Amino acid sequence: MGDVDHAAVAYGHRDVASQRTERRRADVAPRDTDWVTRLSATGHVRDAAVGDLHELMLRAARHQVGRMPEAVGLGAVRRDEVVNSAADEATVSVLSRLTAFEGRSRFTTWAYKFAILHAGVEVRRASWHDREIELPELAERGDAAMSSPEAHAELSELGRAVRDGLAEAVTPHQRRIMLAVLVDGVPIDVLAERLGTNRGALYKTLHDGRQRLRAYLAERGLLAERSGGPASSERGAAPSGSPKEVNP
Repeated sequence: MGDVDHAAVAYGHRDVASQRTERRRADVAPRDTDWVTRLSATGHVRDAAVGDLHELMLRAARHQVGRMPEAVGLGAVRRDEVVNSAADEATVSVLSRLTAFEGRSRFTTWAYKFAILHAGVEVRRASWHDREIELPELAERGDAAMSSPEAHAELSELGRAVRDGLAEAVTPHQRRIMLAVLVDGVPIDVLAERLGTNRGALYKTLHDGRQRLRAYLAERGLLAERSGGPASSERGAAPSGSPKEVNP
């Protein structure tokens, strides 16, 4: 029984020590107002706050990169480079949008979204770094799926209409971008970088192309026109410049 009592006392001491540690951490952890105040300050106060923010972004980026299957083949050294690059970009993004923080969520929750966003961008960029991106015309892709009458017959009427619409209804530029992003799966940010443009321009190209294709299909009775609201966003829709706040 004595052994049991000693064990209970020891456990109680550990529990109390744990609670004290948690309280100390809570006291040390910056509050939302502290984050904003320190990051808006000048001199050593701001420098220290930026350092703390960068550490936060490093942890968030490292966690996100570790969850992404695309990062597995990058290797440890390249993954570290990706994490650091994402943390750097996320830190800059948070600082440039500091006035957008409205306090509807915890500051760390809000800031984490920037790290997650930039981690995804950097991983995609790294995974496509050594891959060539081609933008062939529709006809240059070959007709592997249409190589025989049997294969052609198996293709649905809608499928054939989509292919015809891509050939006839959209511009050559829209077609190349749509095929690269929606068919070949090239990340929008990677494609924008290779083409020397920005994501916004490519998203507009995708949107306009989809609208033309939708109208082409609707005219042939294959797709009902939507009575309102924008068309559904493309795969990998553009994230907003400032992540929306959510309640933790």
